[in-house]
Amino acid sequence: MHVYLDNAATTKVSTAAFRAMEPYFTEQYGNPSSLYAFGQKAHEAITEARERIATLLHCEPREITFTSGGSEADTQAIRSAAQWGAKRGKRHIVSTKFEHHAVLHTLESLQKEGFTVTLIDVHEDGIVRPEEVAAAIQEDTCLVSVMTANNEIGTIQPVEEIGKICREKGVLFHTDAVQAVGHIPMDVKKQQIDFLSLSAHKFHGPKGVGALIARKDIPLLSIIEGGAQERGRRAGTENVPAIVGMAEALEEACRKLEENGQKMAALRDRLTQGLLQIPHSVLNGDAEKRLPGHVNVCFEGIEGESLLLLLDEKGICASSGSACTSGSLEPSHVLLAIGRPHEIAHGSLRLTLSEETTPQEIDYTVEAVTQVVQYLRGMSPVWRDLVNGKQPFVIQ
Repeated sequence: MHVYLDNAATTKVSTAAFRAMEPYFTEQYGNPSSLYAFGQKAHEAITEARERIATLLHCEPREITFTSGGSEADTQAIRSAAQWGAKRGKRHIVSTKFEHHAVLHTLESLQKEGFTVTLIDVHEDGIVRPEEVAAAIQEDTCLVSVMTANNEIGTIQPVEEIGKICREKGVLFHTDAVQAVGHIPMDVKKQQIDFLSLSAHKFHGPKGVGALIARKDIPLLSIIEGGAQERGRRAGTENVPAIVGMAEALEEACRKLEENGQKMAALRDRLTQGLLQIPHSVLNGDAEKRLPGHVNVCFEGIEGESLLLLLDEKGICASSGSACTSGSLEPSHVLLAIGRPHEIAHGSLRLTLSEETTPQEIDYTVEAVTQVVQYLRGMSPVWRDLVNGKQPFVIQ
């Protein structure tokens, strides 16, 4: 059996998105910057896609800038806010310790340029506390950046409350919503979000395209120079097929949001319950305030890399954390941020569902993970010491 449970890394392009894209590869392939009619048809397709996305996320079309994906959008948002703040003598930024590396690495680079950064601790449940965000804001704070849903453990953050705090204090608010858009309701105006990053391939759109939504009265810093595309905010010929596909995929995802969410949440809970029957295992993050298709579990006494390789032999595609850091031997910074010790964080497994996941696949996965964990523990001297009482169990 082949079971794909790594939808947080990427999703299959939907049939509707693929069909919407196809004409712009083979028929309407004009450059949208060209003045002749053939190019203007491509330009019209981008305009329509922008309007559709704006309607779905409750912003204005002109507030949308198309990017290559979430990482570029994160970088542009943070650097734009930093530039806005620096002009006002504000060079302090607030974020959290379990953000995506696109955010954390951008903040590190800004620190080298003289900005100060406060990274808020994350609680064991994987939820940021709005009052702690408020306490971290200083007179010279220009930006707060808190993700909507964590990419590794799936916990959903109180974005609306944080947005309200930031608006009251006159501080810009950015949220990396890459894992959230298309999976939970998002409303830029209601949630008082100044910058929102999204990526199409997380909701059955194509890879290599995303968007940054930025409040219309905040100037954006262009991080790619060259041309006047995207109203001068992002140089380079627009990826017309991908932009059209993103709009189609997002519209389909939002139309089926409640239906798909309920289905995935039921299977998610079924998967979680099955995995937690394995002795000395623990769910990472709050059991309820999480994305409908997201499960992250740690198993004591094993290495996550071995677990993934053996599951692959059984036809199961899974991960131990973010796909962006899958080559790293370091334990997940997200799991360390919520208080998991190094030896426990190394034994993590992330399983992320789609609306096409079946109950049969869930049951097969539970059985396979149980077998592989037992097999790996049987070979582990660390597990032997735990069982023999030479070392205490961390996970009871």
